[in-house]
Amino acid sequence: MAGQPTIDRAGFETCTYTIVEPESCLVLFAVSDSETRSPYLSHFLHELLMKSATMASFPMEIDQFASENAITETDAPFQLENSYTLDIAVDGSVQAKAGSMIAFTGDLSFTGKSSAEGGITGFIKQAATSEGTPVMSVEGQGHVYLADSEKKVQLLELDSNDSITVNGEDILAFDPNVSYEISSMDTLAGAFAGGFTNVYLEGPGYVAITTHGDPIVLEPPVSTDPSATVAWSGTSPNVQVNKNLSDMIGQESGERFQMEFDGDTGYVVVQPYEEHAGES
Repeated sequence: MAGQPTIDRAGFETCTYTIVEPESCLVLFAVSDSETRSPYLSHFLHELLMKSATMASFPMEIDQFASENAITETDAPFQLENSYTLDIAVDGSVQAKAGSMIAFTGDLSFTGKSSAEGGITGFIKQAATSEGTPVMSVEGQGHVYLADSEKKVQLLELDSNDSITVNGEDILAFDPNVSYEISSMDTLAGAFAGGFTNVYLEGPGYVAITTHGDPIVLEPPVSTDPSATVAWSGTSPNVQVNKNLSDMIGQESGERFQMEFDGDTGYVVVQPYEEHAGES
């Protein structure tokens, strides 16, 4: 039942609604400016109502659950089924991070790669400790579904003149039209076993990368923590030691190092998480 609207000191019209469900009582507050509504206020109201609707919902029937979580039927070769799952329509071959397959349909074969000798295995720079980011070749016809430790999947489509360099830990898949080159920043060997492996990818084609949480994209000049740096394009980093952090107690070894991106072109992708080699 809706209550009577009131006008507060800021000029906002406020109305309180009470929804009573079995064994629960939910109160929603709808707020609107009588003249103009701030976009921040609108966003707050939207989030509040969505959260309230979730709180008030009942368990789904099995048919509803199956319908709402069914795969999406499209002709796209790479597509997201949700924030964490990539669906690739394989017709020939595709490269993916080893161990990322969660399901597949059709006639597909999976060949693991574990060294840096030849072919797609050039993607890997194996450290003496056997750490690295091994990949697999998926061949045949069908659909393969990929995920990596509940990390969010970011799907990119590169044009023929587009390129991006990605931390080897954050590559999920790329199609065979994408050319690549492997390199390692030996200056980071003290913080990362075997150095900091990254992959230069050049279009055209699809590339899927992963991030812990939602990434942000920064423009140079900017300095980043290598463990939180996912990718960059149109700029190159220089590794420096931050002396201001060198004596701090309790820091990770990688925090003493910084990747400095200079210039006024390109962009850098970082995630709200410090990821270390061998960790997904």
